Amino acid sequence: MEVAGMTLSCQELVELVTEYLEGSMEPATRARFEQHLLVCDGCGLYLAQMRRTLRATGTLRERDVAPDSLDVLRQAFRSWKLRAARG
Repeated sequence: MEVAGMTLSCQELVELVTEYLEGSMEPATRARFEQHLLVCDGCGLYLAQMRRTLRATGTLRERDVAPDSLDVLRQAFRSWKLRAARG
């Protein structure tokens, strides 16, 4: 949701969610991020889902994942990143 450039779009929020969760976001951007959350239930759900995912996988290390599964995950990430770059 964008109102005169003051709030973030849903896509911008998704792209910034890691920075938000890590607490490394600049105050002005954080304010826009949180303003968007107030009006967009979908992004609020997305943020909650990311928090749950981080809690569930927070202790997972690369060595804890089977090599075959790790290869599948890497390929999935590469495919996603390529699609995102193409728009």
